[in-house]
Amino acid sequence: MALEGLVDWKGQPVNPKRHGGMKATMFIHFLVVMTNIGNIPMLLNVVSYLHGTMHMGIADASTTATNLYGAICVFTLFGAFISDSYIKRFYTILIFAPIEILGYMLLACQAHFPSLHPPPCDITNHPDECTAVSGRNLGLLTLGLWVIPLGEGAVRVCAAALGGDQFDGGDPRELRGKISFFNWFAFCISLGGLVGLVFVVWVQNNEGWDLGFVLSALAALLGAVVLLAGLPFYRHQEPTGSPLTRILQVFVSAFRKRNLPVPDNLMEMHHAAEGTCTSIEVLERTSGFKFLDKAAVDDGDTRRWSLCTVTQVEEAKIILRMLPIFLSSVLGYLPIPLLLTFSVQQGGTMDTRLGGTSIPPASLFVIPVVFQMVILVAYDRAAVPRLRRATGYAGGITPLQRIGAGFASSVVALAAAAAVEARRRGSAAGRMSVFWLTPQFFLLGVMDVTSFVGLLEFFYSEASAGMKSIGGAVFFCVLGAASWLGSSLIRVVNRATARRGGWLGGASLDAGRLDLFYWLLALFGLVSLALYVFCAWSYTYRHDPRMQSTEDDRVSPAAMKQAAV
Repeated sequence: MALEGLVDWKGQPVNPKRHGGMKATMFIHFLVVMTNIGNIPMLLNVVSYLHGTMHMGIADASTTATNLYGAICVFTLFGAFISDSYIKRFYTILIFAPIEILGYMLLACQAHFPSLHPPPCDITNHPDECTAVSGRNLGLLTLGLWVIPLGEGAVRVCAAALGGDQFDGGDPRELRGKISFFNWFAFCISLGGLVGLVFVVWVQNNEGWDLGFVLSALAALLGAVVLLAGLPFYRHQEPTGSPLTRILQVFVSAFRKRNLPVPDNLMEMHHAAEGTCTSIEVLERTSGFKFLDKAAVDDGDTRRWSLCTVTQVEEAKIILRMLPIFLSSVLGYLPIPLLLTFSVQQGGTMDTRLGGTSIPPASLFVIPVVFQMVILVAYDRAAVPRLRRATGYAGGITPLQRIGAGFASSVVALAAAAAVEARRRGSAAGRMSVFWLTPQFFLLGVMDVTSFVGLLEFFYSEASAGMKSIGGAVFFCVLGAASWLGSSLIRVVNRATARRGGWLGGASLDAGRLDLFYWLLALFGLVSLALYVFCAWSYTYRHDPRMQSTEDDRVSPAAMKQAAV
């Protein structure tokens, strides 16, 4: 992305030697680490809180946890809309970080006062005697659980986009830095998760959930303060008005002119005059979706909802071209939140001793997190330079290839999880070690290294300059939509298997058939992978993913389509 439209904190044009680059992203990386110290342990261990303290059933607790993860991802769209349209990304973070902190404090207050809990009982040995949280207490719990996603969603997407703004994609050296940024962004998420899973989870399980939530709030506060300290070093993208409005105008205008012919002469298309374009990046007309080109045909009606620029039309085309990748990625990601959630429940029924120490089930995620961190460093520092020289791609391989490798590993992870669960059901209670879960955690780490970073890089790089936050939000919406669809799948499976007691029903895993559910997810993942491969093969990159002198250099559509897979 060119430096036009970027300013410093005083509103002056940026100085490439003083603003942006790796020194600016260090503050952003610190924020990502601190927010995930509290966020990841809550996402992965909140099932234990909802089941053990709030006495929810396993299915309800797992569904709530999955919805929480989905809400964080979907709320990124709200934060992205604000930052792209009205407020700079940096200030959007400063507004929404306190909202996230407020959510943690609400949960801390409820966890601290027993009067806000359901009546005490033995949820492990006598679950039928327990009463789940209800009434006003349930309302307070729900409020806290939804305020956190509102704040975290905006912080997450704006941090990713703000970091991408610190690099000029038109400079080959900075282009490499931007690709590396997304790898280190994922590394910082894992680092924060590692600290949280080791320290915060221990506090939650041994010192109390109230103190655990307070620590999460303090970590987020420290991250926001450090981000503020880096203000003089950032490149800020000026908001350009609502990109969603610009795209909607294209569809309305194209529908109004549906009976007009599409001109072959570019001069008959409406191009914005210099200095009047509402988008940062001026896009050239491309083939495909020709019905949208009618929105830029000048028929004498120059109203905003009747005449659009070619750049507006191309922004709409970008969204439509990414739609099949979005939908197939949602299906490919659908099993992952379910596997993460139920793996905690699996671990809770197994022998968690390591020597003389008992490991909390949620801390088992340290295994894939550590693996992911090691692989990310090795991939960024060793693999990418070698692959770049061999393939010519700026990232070593294309983002779509990286995503596909991750989806393939997730299918294998689900098959491994099904085999382990079948063995657990056949072994004596407490005799099977929790470290039998290592293979599925290992493969989940591979999946995060590949698909997570690949999707983030793909949607950010393919979005136009005026929609970078929206592009990042689309990625997080993939994760959120997959989580919510997973919750629906749990309900559908329980209803379909109700005559046999329900695969996921009952107060414990032994009362259901989690192994069969895992096999169902593995089959679903295999079909989703085939669909994704077809969509990726059909996709044409907006820019050639190979190394080039400027990001706006164009190559033939056939070459870019070949690079897609």
